Amino acid sequence: MLSVQNLEVVYQDVILVLRGVSFDVPKGQIVSLLGSNGSGKTTALRAITGLLDTQNGDITKGKIFIEDEEITNAQPSKIVQLGIAQVLEGRRIFSELTVRENLRLGGFTANDSIDENIERVFTLFPILKDRDKNTAGYLSGGEQQMLAIGRALMSNPKYLLLDEPSLGLAPKLVQQISELILEINSQGVTVLLVEQNANMALKISSHGYIMETGNIVMDNPSSKLLQDQDVQEFYLGLNAEGTERKSFKDVKHYKRKKRWLS
Repeated sequence: MLSVQNLEVVYQDVILVLRGVSFDVPKGQIVSLLGSNGSGKTTALRAITGLLDTQNGDITKGKIFIEDEEITNAQPSKIVQLGIAQVLEGRRIFSELTVRENLRLGGFTANDSIDENIERVFTLFPILKDRDKNTAGYLSGGEQQMLAIGRALMSNPKYLLLDEPSLGLAPKLVQQISELILEINSQGVTVLLVEQNANMALKISSHGYIMETGNIVMDNPSSKLLQDQDVQEFYLGLNAEGTERKSFKDVKHYKRKKRWLS
């Protein structure tokens, strides 16, 4: 299990971003972490994978464990070696390198199985095999997202952390990405999915957490969150009757506060 316990994170010594966040990602499951922009989702992932330094952030309280081993403030290289890989928001591929070169860079902690892992990625993403020698920067947005996920899989992770994998993709590609996440999970990889597309995330995950302003405000099985009135209205775009809002006016003049903020 990946466990985050009472985590506080401060940026630049003054900005408190996470305020005692706790959540668990049981082995073998897909868990969703949802919330609006600025709620702290990406910061939580950076804390887990040791990347807070890139944004001048620090863990000031709390602990992080992977299968009973504490990794709070561990070096990113050690965290990868322990079986955690992250796909950053915005893909962050090496655009001037080829598809295969990008994949090989992702396998630096698994040198003995690089060729085997490349074939695994090509099986999951056949389009990447067709683009094997293509420069990554010329791939479509969906193909770049597949490459970013494939590169993360090159380290043979036990836990895969995905940060907004559907961002900027057409609905057809969002569906394809969700199916690929399910397939990756079926191969034994535990997934922590950070998403603003709450509908997609809750449909493929077993459990969900909702963040607001650095706090976990809801924590329930995904099936229950899908039926929750607040989640429907504020995250799934449905009105109080459970039907889709038809116009911008419906959204602009919607005044009811979220119950967890009352």
